[in-house]
Amino acid sequence: MLRLTVIIVSYNVSSLLRDSLRSVAVAAAYSAGWLAVDVVVVDNASSDGSAAMIAAEFPSVHLVGSDKNLGFTGGNNLALRLLGLVAPDREPTPRPRPPRQSPPPDFVLLLNPDTRVQADALGQMAAFLRDNPQTGAVGARLSYGDGSFQHSAFRFPGLAQVALDLLPLGELPGLRRLAPRLWDSRLNGRYPRSLWQGREPFPVDFVLGAALMVRSDAIRHVGPLDDGYFMYCEEMDWCLRLQEAGWTVYALPTAHIVHLEAQSSRQVRWSAFERLWRSRFRFYRKQHVHYFKGFLFFLRLLVQIGIWGRAALARRRFAHGKLNGMHLERELAAYSTLRRL
Repeated sequence: MLRLTVIIVSYNVSSLLRDSLRSVAVAAAYSAGWLAVDVVVVDNASSDGSAAMIAAEFPSVHLVGSDKNLGFTGGNNLALRLLGLVAPDREPTPRPRPPRQSPPPDFVLLLNPDTRVQADALGQMAAFLRDNPQTGAVGARLSYGDGSFQHSAFRFPGLAQVALDLLPLGELPGLRRLAPRLWDSRLNGRYPRSLWQGREPFPVDFVLGAALMVRSDAIRHVGPLDDGYFMYCEEMDWCLRLQEAGWTVYALPTAHIVHLEAQSSRQVRWSAFERLWRSRFRFYRKQHVHYFKGFLFFLRLLVQIGIWGRAALARRRFAHGKLNGMHLERELAAYSTLRRL
């Protein structure tokens, strides 16, 4: 009997979390004969009754309540410490704490609370890691709530991705039709949709942290997520470290998980935007050895051009009555913060 622990870090998405936990319970039943599934929920100081809902409706779930928002990285690392997979932190551990498993889990799944696991996705991912001992991590095929395709694994980002993300290409008349194809292309770090529509696993640079299953031995080897990331880019950094240590990372198209995407961060849109770019700059600075000399200079130049264009468009929307003054001020403040990073 192999063991899988599902870690869900949650912040003020009680109803979505309920659906996610129900889906995990159903999915776990598919592989009950050979895979024991436990669930740990780290509640990041939610104010919507999430902790009470878990205690009342899911008594078998190990609830870890934090009195502050630890972010995606901090919440997952807290759970990894409690599971005995990484060295304990010096700070006192929030109560109640989940019991230490004996033995510890063979695999850990980082799962967002705005996901719904489909059919036997848990068993498929765990079986792939079981049968491929050099693979450190595997990701599932994600889709949006309406069933449409969602990219869930990516190539490590370069200048092209930064340009496509920041430059307002969709607003330029000559590029409006071309922009969607560029965003969905290799230039933007995407893998072909044909790979996701097939049934064969394929190697990737990194897997989205919304549904990332990692071998426990690999976690012991490379350590936890980098606490320098509050949220965003931590899974990218982790997958790069795994590969530097000799592990492979794969995507598994037959394992399907619905991901509603950004339900927590959407509550604080521009704060999330600033955190995203802080994390991106941290990744680029930390991993600069993987890029060409002068990369950071051109990165900053692209960012400056991109935010100048975005700010000009925001002011135009305000002038045309499509954006109110409060939202304009918040958007421009976020661009100002990005300019100083």
